[in-house]
Amino acid sequence: MAPRLKLFEWSDGFHTFTVAASSRLKALAAWGSSQDLFATGLAKEVDDSPDADAAKASPGTVIERKLDVKLPAASPKKGRTKRARQPSAADRKRVDDAQQALDDLDANYDEAARRLDDELQALRARREEERTAYEARREKLLARLEKARTKL
Repeated sequence: MAPRLKLFEWSDGFHTFTVAASSRLKALAAWGSSQDLFATGLAKEVDDSPDADAAKASPGTVIERKLDVKLPAASPKKGRTKRARQPSAADRKRVDDAQQALDDLDANYDEAARRLDDELQALRARREEERTAYEARREKLLARLEKARTKL
């Protein structure tokens, strides 16, 4: 005698899953669930279902049906609207102080950079003077060396 088939069904809110099986355990196995959906109340045994004929025609096969889900349109919350918080005098002072500190820093940096550029220009001029003096002295020493070599 073949076991009596029962209809079992559960839904995830978007689909309904129906199966014809001889027991809850076999229904859970068909659904591939490791959780007892019957204990949590998600699954139940049903007497009649829109998918009953299809499920009974192929026992152990899960019949999946999409549900028409209509969500209500979102509406804005009612109540008073929040006013934008105005900055306090202390907030404004902190911003002004920070801006002044930044401006002072920029001015100090510009002055220091200008002084360093002047020093660099002076060093380059001094280097050029040293190079000119070196070359003149070297020429004299080369001439003296040449003169001494010719006397050898």
